[in-house]
Amino acid sequence: MTGTTITSAELDPRRRRLLFRAWHRGIREMDLVLGQFADNELSRIDGADLDEFEAILGEDDNDLFKWICGKEAVPQHLKTPLFQRIAAFRPEETFPSLALKS
Repeated sequence: MTGTTITSAELDPRRRRLLFRAWHRGIREMDLVLGQFADNELSRIDGADLDEFEAILGEDDNDLFKWICGKEAVPQHLKTPLFQRIAAFRPEETFPSLALKS
């Protein structure tokens, strides 16, 4: 079970791959954050933001979780509007028990 709420049928191959990667992380909490973010935003992001999202998916899950939760400072290369949107995204509206706490 991926958890995705969208169909990938209408997405181009690159977006399908990114959606899959967003929902198949090493940590379930990151599946929920990145997967739900992808469900909501992937069809709307283009160009450099799409490249950046792909690069973010290449980051280590433990590091991403610490940066998003505010447990560690976000590295300079991720101080971008897209990463800020991801960090501000909270799946707790759908999964209250998984609310990220700082």
